[in-house]
Amino acid sequence: MHMKNWTRGAAVGTLALLLLAGTPAAAADNPQVAAEIMALARAQWASEIAGAPTAQQNATLAEDYTEFNGEFPTLIVGKAMANRMIDILPNDKAMFSDMQNGRVQVYGDTAILTYNFAGLRRAADGKVAPSLAKSSRVYVKQGGRWMLVHANFAPVQSGH
Repeated sequence: MHMKNWTRGAAVGTLALLLLAGTPAAAADNPQVAAEIMALARAQWASEIAGAPTAQQNATLAEDYTEFNGEFPTLIVGKAMANRMIDILPNDKAMFSDMQNGRVQVYGDTAILTYNFAGLRRAADGKVAPSLAKSSRVYVKQGGRWMLVHANFAPVQSGH
């Protein structure tokens, strides 16, 4: 009888664990992590505006970083590829960058930053044009540091 109760208890415990494992994770409200993550994006922009070397601009990119953007039709894979893409456009310069409607969702060692990007860029011909995007960045804590593992920059046409 004792063994039968133990087996039933183990079955109920296992079932409870399986149900909990199937429960979707809820984002934690963590203002400290949110501030850190937003500061990382802003620091990257400041570095770009200041004309820092590509390696410095992308210091928080993980080696296995991936990106979708409006300029390139397929997935950019790897930090090295992302760096080469930046180096191709030496005469395209960020002049101003701003994060609007920023929101950070934290899931343990993963943080997702979503925001509307509003910036100005100067092209090789000297003309300044708006740069608008609906953006998402996924950061993962690696070796005690938040690293950018994926980004999606969906362009928004001016006036829309």
